Amino acid sequence: MSDLPDELRGLPLHDLHRELGGRMVPFAGYEMPVQYGAGVMKEHLHTRAAAGLFDVSHMGQVILRGADAETLALGLESLIPAAVVGLAEGRQRYGLLTNPAGGILDDLMFANRGDHLFVVVNAACKAADIAHLRAGLPGIEVVEVTDRCLLAVQGPGAEAVLARLAPDVADMRFMDVATVTLEGAECWISRSGYTGEDGYEISVPNDAAEALARRLLADDAVLPIGLGARDSLRLEAGLCLYGHDIDTTTTPVEAALHWSIQKARRSGGARAGGFPGAERILAELEGGAARLRVGLRPGGRAPMREGVELFQGAGPVGRITSGAFAPSLQVPISMGYVPRALAAPGTQIEAELRGKRAPVTVDSLPFLPANFKR
Repeated sequence: MSDLPDELRGLPLHDLHRELGGRMVPFAGYEMPVQYGAGVMKEHLHTRAAAGLFDVSHMGQVILRGADAETLALGLESLIPAAVVGLAEGRQRYGLLTNPAGGILDDLMFANRGDHLFVVVNAACKAADIAHLRAGLPGIEVVEVTDRCLLAVQGPGAEAVLARLAPDVADMRFMDVATVTLEGAECWISRSGYTGEDGYEISVPNDAAEALARRLLADDAVLPIGLGARDSLRLEAGLCLYGHDIDTTTTPVEAALHWSIQKARRSGGARAGGFPGAERILAELEGGAARLRVGLRPGGRAPMREGVELFQGAGPVGRITSGAFAPSLQVPISMGYVPRALAAPGTQIEAELRGKRAPVTVDSLPFLPANFKR
């Protein structure tokens, strides 16, 4: 019998996390490790220096199948602004599900695996995303994958760690996908992640996940990493957390995710528009958005977190959507939205904390350059 509260689900590797000393917290409907014995700071710095193992099995894994590759690609393009047609087999791309107002329903990764597309969506959104995909893709099979864990090995040591189990992974480039046998199990691997570091995400059958996780953790370069360091790592990398930095009220252009909309889907492109919210999103791509997501550097040592209002002069001009102390930089950092006129790096604004104003400097993103293998 589960010892979890009725409203929480356990990860397939729940017992392993407990054994490893994971401090478990509720997250997106699951009980997940926020940190282990090393603590958030050491876990963060270890990932930047060597390799960290993350259990991200709460994420949704979905397979899309259509009558043929073009029908499938065009179908998904009707729901996202990214170009799916032309994505080569064995490659992955970042995309956004949008609504008719141009807001973001979720961000996701989609990969061309030959006879199907493999999509990974956020845990808190997966039920709604799957329903949205099924409603919006008539004639296309939408199957939730429920018999696989999702693990991520991240950091500059990730290639060497995984290549000790499967040498061919060293030849993969950023955003390549492949089917690789690890510890006797068929794994679906992408060279990607959400830390700003090189690394891999591994979809592994549930019944083989613990053995693979233990084998990876047996490597001296690898530590288990919890949600706390995952959050600070992605913040340093300038990456969005859905429901915080992006949501149904933010457009891709406002969120500085315009790079995820390829030329073919923009005005004048071969398949311009045709996705929900295209009118607003294409207009903002051409003329700019009224507000923009930016990096923020608080002037003191205290982190400024989500919900803190931003000011220039008497009136509020925006708010912080994510904030934390950055272990790699040894300073507090934040992200948030400000009017376009205030979005240039170096712009001086203020934040209000407990009724007092404190200086904040607008900064460029990411705070740390990415270390992906191109």
